[in-house]
Amino acid sequence: MKLGWVGVGKMGLPMAGHLLKAGHSVAACDVVPTLVEAAVARGATAAATPAEAAADAEVVFSSLPDDTALRTVALGARGVLAGARPGAVFVDTSTVSPAVSAEVAAAAPAKGVHYLRVCVSGNNKMAAAAALTVIASGEQAIYEKCRPLLALFGPQQYYVGEAEQSRTLKLAVNLMVYATIGGLAEALAIGQRGGVEWAQMLDVIAASAIGSPLVKAKSADLKKRDFSPTFTCLQARKDLGLISGAASASRIPAPLTAILSRMIEDCIANGSANEDYAAMIKSVERNAR
Repeated sequence: MKLGWVGVGKMGLPMAGHLLKAGHSVAACDVVPTLVEAAVARGATAAATPAEAAADAEVVFSSLPDDTALRTVALGARGVLAGARPGAVFVDTSTVSPAVSAEVAAAAPAKGVHYLRVCVSGNNKMAAAAALTVIASGEQAIYEKCRPLLALFGPQQYYVGEAEQSRTLKLAVNLMVYATIGGLAEALAIGQRGGVEWAQMLDVIAASAIGSPLVKAKSADLKKRDFSPTFTCLQARKDLGLISGAASASRIPAPLTAILSRMIEDCIANGSANEDYAAMIKSVERNAR
């Protein structure tokens, strides 16, 4: 198939790479020229704008950092909807607010474009390994059409509704991610004060009833106190803002989200902005008396 991809960064590049390996053609676009060069090195062609990436595409994907980027890429004068041909499918894989996603959904039909919200759960290492969990919402027939492409991103595929359900579910999943690491941070601090050896404590926690895939994956780096980012504290701030906004819009009290947000803000204020969000461990340690 002829495909487009806008945003070939940490997540987008490996995902686009899987499409290329499967024999599809991909026109790649990004605001960072070196990222486009990396995509071209994998077999993509370069596109100067999102509209150009979409022009000949049956399906055009995007992987973007935030709401502002989605608005620009989807709705801008040189955006996907401006360049896509009638009948094309626009698949956005970003973590964004349901409200901004709904703006794109409202604009797409006037251009004759089908819009599929495809949220992915997992980090860049999982993207490279084609081990992401795919959560999709939008027209079910369009989801079924795109499913062979989505299957290239990971083995777990979930269709969850006709509208913004995938956006909301992704935020719910991410809340659980941050809550898990926030809880781990406090648990490790208590263990340390109680004289438990650091690496052994992580081994036991990973092997216990709470030893989720996330905890097991983080433990290997944390045993070395390696906070190299799979997802930075700055990115976590964005996610927690989206989660807080979704809770507020639904009039749901979210005290845990507020606590996690304060922990991330402490990390950012104390030099960990571009470290992994697991730097919440440092926040707890720093504030221990």
